[in-house]
Amino acid sequence: MHTVELLLDPRLEQGVRDLWDRLHQAGLPSLATHRHPTNRPHLTLLSAASLAGPPLPLPVPAELGPARLLGRALVREVTPTAELRQIQAGVWSARPGEDRWPPPPDWTPHVSLALNVPAGRREAALHLLAGWPAAHGHFVAARSYDTETRTVTDL
Repeated sequence: MHTVELLLDPRLEQGVRDLWDRLHQAGLPSLATHRHPTNRPHLTLLSAASLAGPPLPLPVPAELGPARLLGRALVREVTPTAELRQIQAGVWSARPGEDRWPPPPDWTPHVSLALNVPAGRREAALHLLAGWPAAHGHFVAARSYDTETRTVTDL
């Protein structure tokens, strides 16, 4: 399985890494402890078996909003602009098959801060990041992550 991901400009990426570090320093779950060399802040557009598809129209504006829970993950919301929704829908359409996910109506744009946050730690994590200001920049590149080989391919 492959993902199609958008990467943040250096300033936005560093801002997300700073939040990872802030969580980690507070003793909370954080992607700062995920040491795999492919680990970096990103916005996942889709998971699918195929990488076929047109080039993505980058850069595009990015706005990172507040931290929130998405299932057991702590994430930073990404404002779902019409442009981002068009890109995600285009990626969806270009990669046909039953295994692709999520369909455009179900896509919740976000950048992950921590995965599998235990129920007893979620409130502390949200409190730590409450009131964090929005961050503006751009998605500047695209890549695919292969979940089997744990490698990335620039798109």
